[in-house]
Amino acid sequence: MSAPPETLAPRDRAVIVILLIATFVVILNETIMNVALPVLMTDLRVDAGRAQWLSTAFMLTMAVVIPITGFLLQRLATRTVFLLAMGLFSAGTLLAALAPGFVPLLLARIVQASGTAIMLPLLMTTVLTVVPERGRGAVMGNISIVISVAPALGPTISGLILQAFSWRFMFVFVLPIALAALAYGARMLGNVGERKAAPLDVVSIPLSAVGFGGVVYALNQASGPGGFGSPAVLWPLGVALVALVVFVARQRALIRRDAPLLDLRAFAYPQFTLGVGVMVIAMMALFGGAILLPLYVQGVRGLSTLQTGLLLLPGGLVMGLLAPTIGRWYDRVGPRPLTLPGTVLMAGALFGFGGLTAATPAWALVALHVTLSIGLALLFTPVFTSSLSPLPPRLYSHGSAILSTLQQVAGAAGTALLVTLYAARSAAQAAQGAAPTLAQQGGIGLAFTVSAWIAVLAVPLALGLKRTGQAGHGHGDPHAPGPAPQPGD
Repeated sequence: MSAPPETLAPRDRAVIVILLIATFVVILNETIMNVALPVLMTDLRVDAGRAQWLSTAFMLTMAVVIPITGFLLQRLATRTVFLLAMGLFSAGTLLAALAPGFVPLLLARIVQASGTAIMLPLLMTTVLTVVPERGRGAVMGNISIVISVAPALGPTISGLILQAFSWRFMFVFVLPIALAALAYGARMLGNVGERKAAPLDVVSIPLSAVGFGGVVYALNQASGPGGFGSPAVLWPLGVALVALVVFVARQRALIRRDAPLLDLRAFAYPQFTLGVGVMVIAMMALFGGAILLPLYVQGVRGLSTLQTGLLLLPGGLVMGLLAPTIGRWYDRVGPRPLTLPGTVLMAGALFGFGGLTAATPAWALVALHVTLSIGLALLFTPVFTSSLSPLPPRLYSHGSAILSTLQQVAGAAGTALLVTLYAARSAAQAAQGAAPTLAQQGGIGLAFTVSAWIAVLAVPLALGLKRTGQAGHGHGDPHAPGPAPQPGD
């Protein structure tokens, strides 16, 4: 990760570096368990359905906690929120390393996720608060490194650890890094921005939890028997949608008292709404690819977990290496010259994955994954920056929380949709007498092709992205004039 711009005060640079390191650690942990589920099933004597809850519960907790971070970031000091986030994450990591069975490990993952959910909105809100608008692209490039490289390294690191050690060492590996970040932050981190004595609406919290958490839960159930038509999906999804409708109505009512848990006025800014749309589609592609590619590599090609991690590593590294450069390009040319080719590359790579067969050479697979990674790299930094920058300061924390929440929901939706399509097509072809490898190949091809068509929807949205000044300069007027158009706008 490159250092934040030299135009920042030394104290603000130190704050951002601490938050970047801490966020890298917590996001690395999010994917470190993906390839360990078969080992955990054997060691803890649980079936695949129960083991999957170690990932599902993590995503559920993220979806429940993130909407509350808008309130936390307004009410509490930066240092307090950081200590809360890293304290929870470190405690959960220690409990996971010591867990004697499945249920304690599941509870430990929930504690970990509570800390993880707070870190990314804290990082983005802090950057928006302390970094001048013309330098935000470079710093958001560092955030893109965190978001892209950490998940890419997770499966590779866990594959290496599981070759020689117990699954507990995945947490033993992360714990000292987390504790070091916690200790350094406790000693060095200062407060940024101004606190606001915002009241907490206790009715909004359960509505948010049932709404966002219910959507993630229902979508995760869609990969089971019956797919999206199963009562296990339809009932919780129906309850969740009702809760979300009531939640939105309540937030609109609370705006009059300036006390919403999640301030939805951020959607009054067209660039924020467009950016959210592009990010949702990109996260569906990223999460869907993250689960489909290992299924193809291990199920169709028969590679080990370590080989899978190593095969997918170049794409993550390329994305991370490009991120700072793309951030600087954004500061010069604006979002559109970056996001438009990014969406085209993303869709093109996914169409390429739709044609994978058992005979596809490894170099072609790596090339497609690197192309997808370049496309996503061209999207992440410009979308984060152009969507959040126009918001007035009082909406920074809420905009960050909305964006992070919808990333989790989009990831769950992408995973559920693509896994359901994969399972249905594979089962149908197996019933027609196809060999298991060919049946899996057919399912993966269909899932990737549908993912590619979803990615195509991001192209017209990317055309609408442009760099705008901070609307109303903090007064919350989405129609206030911004600065003169910049190159590429």
